[in-house]
Amino acid sequence: MSQYTGIGRVVKMTKILVVEDEKQIMSFLRRGLMYKGFEVIGAANGNDAIRQAHDAAPDLVILDIMLSDFDGFEICRYLRSTGSETLPILMLTARDDLTDKIAGLDCGADDYITKPFDFEELIARIRAALRRVESLHQANQRIETGDLVIDTSAHQAWRAGQLIELTRREYDLLEFLAQNPGHVLSKERIFERVWGYDNEAELEVIKVYINYLRSKLNAGGKPDLIHAVRGIGYVLRA
Repeated sequence: MSQYTGIGRVVKMTKILVVEDEKQIMSFLRRGLMYKGFEVIGAANGNDAIRQAHDAAPDLVILDIMLSDFDGFEICRYLRSTGSETLPILMLTARDDLTDKIAGLDCGADDYITKPFDFEELIARIRAALRRVESLHQANQRIETGDLVIDTSAHQAWRAGQLIELTRREYDLLEFLAQNPGHVLSKERIFERVWGYDNEAELEVIKVYINYLRSKLNAGGKPDLIHAVRGIGYVLRA
């Protein structure tokens, strides 16, 4: 769907698929997002969500975890496995345990928001996710640090000529570190850049993903590239 400006020019509206089985929350999100200028498509279950994701080609998905047929983790994994690598997926759920958040991010979600939520914060995270996708589309460069090579257009990384299998979040974190070699990046800056917002209560997630990256980058006894700077953050240094 497009929006006419009244002067003969057509402006494409950002299309958001909201997957939510609670009617009251769905109605609230639909009204609020439309007021902010987004086109909204609704889905009340997993089957409908998958169909809408294929047929309507949304620009972003807001996904509840607890649905009547599938859970949001399954839907997220399915979308990622069927060619939706860059589609921003935001999980919006009442499940606020850290293990659930890590599971959501691990299965390919770009962000994890717990209910109850502040609507303006949700909008900020939506815009941050859309900006990240836009920057990915514009990026087309090769980053080299020591024996680490990153192809930002293909979203792939190699170390000593060996392809490293990375999740989307692991790749985003590695690319950000590699874009700033030798510079210590604070946890707050990393979280805001890679996850799209600043939330001190969830900074522990960074440590989890740093450990994931290290185990993959250092396979076969390779020396560590990512170094922790106590009380500040992390630096990538060959």
